[in-house]
Amino acid sequence: MAENGGIEAGLHLVAVPIGAARDITLRALDLIAGADVLAAEDTRALRRLMEIHGVSLGDRPLLAYHDHNGAAVRPRLLAALREGRSVAYMSEAGTPLIADPGFQLGVEARAEGIAVRAAPGASAVLAALCVAGLPTDRFLFCGFLPVKSAARRAALREVSEVPATLVLYESPKRTAATLRDATEVMGDREAALCRELTKRFEEVRRGTLAALAEGCEADPPRGEVVLVIDRAAPREADEETLRAALETALAAGSLKSAVKDVSETFSVSRNLVYDLALKMKDGG
Repeated sequence: MAENGGIEAGLHLVAVPIGAARDITLRALDLIAGADVLAAEDTRALRRLMEIHGVSLGDRPLLAYHDHNGAAVRPRLLAALREGRSVAYMSEAGTPLIADPGFQLGVEARAEGIAVRAAPGASAVLAALCVAGLPTDRFLFCGFLPVKSAARRAALREVSEVPATLVLYESPKRTAATLRDATEVMGDREAALCRELTKRFEEVRRGTLAALAEGCEADPPRGEVVLVIDRAAPREADEETLRAALETALAAGSLKSAVKDVSETFSVSRNLVYDLALKMKDGG
């Protein structure tokens, strides 16, 4: 906040609830109530949220800003920012820029030296990780996968060996097909289907990818879907395999980073991998 009690000039990316209206921060309400200009992916959703929390729009502008009109509306928002005004942007739900529009607005604002601030809050990614029952120490957000099966499988192959829990968004109509493709590409890993998080009909289905796919065919999910997929099982690591992996990793980076990457990929002691890397460097 500015010293005068107003909102600091600049672009404020404000997280809003993904379901329960009370899942909003006090800071987010302050920004929505005080910003000079409001922009939202869905102005009707923002108006409803403001009504619930008793926040008045007054005579301030409220602009729709989404994927389809960004090129036309972005100049108006940037002009307000250049004038030293505060602009608060809200996606339809959750945190702006997490599979939502707003990225290009932030890029262009920063390029002009305009302050860009985040007011964190609700996120379907983090909510799903909390309830999925899968490891959370390392995760990769994959966003929305391609619609067509061939492209979707290619995208899944790209991340199938990443040593991290995978989180992705999916349309309820394509969830069963995505789970089938994931089973074919990744094998029958443990996974969770999380839908309508924080809403009245919240549901978490846990099981293998194949079992979840079968369940979706029998009982198709409805509403917003987040899929959480367990990481790949550690690969067997004989010395020949480790040497090949180290050669690739050393060609791409430092000894330290190569040892770290290989030891984590194969769940092998760093000391063992380090000793092998030194032996390889000495021609052994």
